[in-house]
Amino acid sequence: MTRLLDTGLSGTGATGTGPFDFELLDPHLRTLQRYVRTEAPALRAAAREVDRHPDGSTLYPQVPLLDRLATLQIPGPYAGDPLIVEGREYPLLSAMERVVFHEEAAAHGDASILLCAPGSLTAGMLVAALGDEAQQARFFTTLRSAPAWTFLAMTEPQGGSDATALRTTLEPAPGGDGFLLTGTKRFIGNAHRARTGVVTVRTGPGPLGIRCALVDTDVPGVTAAPIDTLGMRGALGAIAFDRVPIPAENLLGGHLPATRRGMWGWLHSFNLLRCVAAAMAVGLARAVHDHLAAHGLAPARLAPLAARIHRVRALTHHAAGAVDADPATAHLPAAAKTAAAELAEHTTARALELLGPGARLEHPLLDKWARDAHGFDPMEGTAHVQALTVFASLRR
Repeated sequence: MTRLLDTGLSGTGATGTGPFDFELLDPHLRTLQRYVRTEAPALRAAAREVDRHPDGSTLYPQVPLLDRLATLQIPGPYAGDPLIVEGREYPLLSAMERVVFHEEAAAHGDASILLCAPGSLTAGMLVAALGDEAQQARFFTTLRSAPAWTFLAMTEPQGGSDATALRTTLEPAPGGDGFLLTGTKRFIGNAHRARTGVVTVRTGPGPLGIRCALVDTDVPGVTAAPIDTLGMRGALGAIAFDRVPIPAENLLGGHLPATRRGMWGWLHSFNLLRCVAAAMAVGLARAVHDHLAAHGLAPARLAPLAARIHRVRALTHHAAGAVDADPATAHLPAAAKTAAAELAEHTTARALELLGPGARLEHPLLDKWARDAHGFDPMEGTAHVQALTVFASLRR
């Protein structure tokens, strides 16, 4: 599949002072790139600490770039102070800005710590897509006033992220006063430390019976715990709901036509999320490449890896530009995310091979990256899900 995805993107387009400076970035994005490169190295030490002690990652070391990220990605009417670099404003709302930010932060810092960051990334996208004015104001104003962790709870133990197999239910409460939420979600980013989030629920049969609800975690009936993983440690949790009372005003999409209240919002939000996931995977591959170069591997031996990174990176940037032009664009983000996940796994495996049998012991950072690399495939849909998305778009 990677050969198909790379077709027509064989040029590297590299310029500047490093092997992964792109001439396709305009001055606005290059300024953001330089800023993140300067700030990102502090992420690496924090990520290694979280990797050693994932249960304590709620009290992650204070890192300026993560603290700043928590206040960004908030829509204009509710945004606080934007990130300002060299006189340019960066609210991190466009796909291209988010891709550049997350790629550089992963390349010069760490991808897994980005998944532990507070802020509104995943939940905020659905609130922006499906929330009415009052819901958006409540959600984003709260985050702006006191940045905190949020979650998007979709994946379930029985059916993964397959919406048709959704078992979490939202039923009318006795007396008609709101709803009761019951179900279990697993592998949810920041579920064990977030104070609010969005939960996908079933309110009835069929696709129109799938909705999203805002849920606070400090109410009776909500329990959450971290999940111990091999890679991306500290990022994932499980959350359960036992007849949790949900006010009617927390059900998203009530002001929209029935066909746009549930999966419509997910699909549009996921196009942007897949671009961000691809960017982090590309960033991890770049970090591994730079690690090999720093440990004396000749450029000629690294050339095949560098060429593949350039191709997938170009595809990811192309996908982000397409999503900015039309948020409904699905095939390019799906293709980029698939290629980038494969790239991360291939690059780390190749690095361990090049550095020899003792590489995991002699290069603990590379060992961490090799474990983290396997976390990208299930993120925002596995390769099989992405292939179906690409196929459907090509068929149309």
